[in-house]
Amino acid sequence: MMGAHTDRQGAPLVTVEELVVEFALARLDNPGLDLEEIAVVVVRRVGPDQVVEFAARNLAVRGELRGGAFESAVEYVLRTVLTLRDDVGD
Repeated sequence: MMGAHTDRQGAPLVTVEELVVEFALARLDNPGLDLEEIAVVVVRRVGPDQVVEFAARNLAVRGELRGGAFESAVEYVLRTVLTLRDDVGD
């Protein structure tokens, strides 16, 4: 679980549960977009510290040390949502 971490200003970082809610709300606001475009919307809505956090989480999962922050953050959001969606289908 990700919960208790904070950014440089002390604001709490987004948990997986909050990320799913943000994704669902963005999808409701933008029904014509595909899932990757929704992930882009979510990443654009969070602050720069959260973008870096999402990117770091994604790169850690992939075992990589480098990658574009925004693109990696989008991949993290999409991967998280799709993983949770697949888990619900089981």
